[in-house]
Amino acid sequence: MERKFKWIEINPDVCHGKPVFKGTRVLVADVLEMIASGMSIEDILEEYPQLSKEMILEAIALAAELLRRERRVIPISAR
Repeated sequence: MERKFKWIEINPDVCHGKPVFKGTRVLVADVLEMIASGMSIEDILEEYPQLSKEMILEAIALAAELLRRERRVIPISAR
């Protein structure tokens, strides 16, 4: 199921075409890295008040959709 994203855009003239939140220069990847490092959505919203919880949840949905499309196998670490 491919979905339309309301808050995320890719524009070659903004941040070298990397996904950002509309109307900002905040990279989606940066917000995803913050979540991965253990920051809460509330902490991220304090740091980036121009974002909303809905926008952050959409970033997670985008990451999930991109992974669903990915065909490569993630290597399992050596035992």
